[in-house]
Amino acid sequence: MKSRTLHSLALAAALALLAGCASTSAPVVADTPGCLSNVAVDRLLADYNARRPAANPPETLTMADAHCSRSKLQQRLAGQAGRLVGYKAGLTNPAVQKRFNTDQPVWGALYSGMILNSDVTLDASFGSRPLYEADLLVRVKDRAINDASTPAQVLAHVDQVIPFIELPDLMVEAPPKINGAVLSALNVGTRLGVRGAPLLVPADAAGQARLLDQLRDMNVRLVDGQGAALGGGKGSDVLGHPLNAVVWLAKALKAQGLSLQPGQVVSLGSFSALLPPKPGLKVTVHYDGVPGLQPATVSFR
Repeated sequence: MKSRTLHSLALAAALALLAGCASTSAPVVADTPGCLSNVAVDRLLADYNARRPAANPPETLTMADAHCSRSKLQQRLAGQAGRLVGYKAGLTNPAVQKRFNTDQPVWGALYSGMILNSDVTLDASFGSRPLYEADLLVRVKDRAINDASTPAQVLAHVDQVIPFIELPDLMVEAPPKINGAVLSALNVGTRLGVRGAPLLVPADAAGQARLLDQLRDMNVRLVDGQGAALGGGKGSDVLGHPLNAVVWLAKALKAQGLSLQPGQVVSLGSFSALLPPKPGLKVTVHYDGVPGLQPATVSFR
């Protein structure tokens, strides 16, 4: 009897731990009238895995519907794409917001199988509607970041700034019909991303102040294998300062019962237009004005 009781307690503890992990990576959100059905989300995931365009979710999705639908998709992605490694803040650039007919950012989850190292070569058709863009990651140092309200406070609670070329996938039959709520339901089109060598955040206040200004004022450039310009923008194009994306994300996650954890990364958003890859194209991102922040590169075949 004692053995059975201990076994029951151990099982209960294990189930509680699993439930806690699930809620951290993919919270269960109550169904809403317009939430995508389980059948629809299963079909969406099957198309995602087959790299074929999926049917567009209804443009009438509310943000509550989108949160519910995203939750269902994230639960499925968590089962196949590896452990949760962070989050993506999307539509943080007003020019990109305009493309998706919205005036606010959205967020999605990132999993370990999505993050690749620089200098990788990928199929140009890595998704059904593949794109590339200049981005940037930061790595969370401690949980106090969840209460940050300014870029300076964010920088005090991250320990790395990491070059990043995001490789999203709009994944549906009619991308021009995607709005902010639909993009949110699609986990913001997360597919892959290429990271470069991290830049360590200075420990001293003066060094952090310099880096803070550099990130705001940097010129982000995408170039091809011959050095020709492909696109880019300024650091301030992302919500006035790229670290404002973390401020927004922490609040958005808190509203869903989530929080940023030490070691997780945050994708800050687009510093360039979203561009389609082509076979034979080599793409490199540069961050002019941030000494020590090295380029990252991806090639397409």
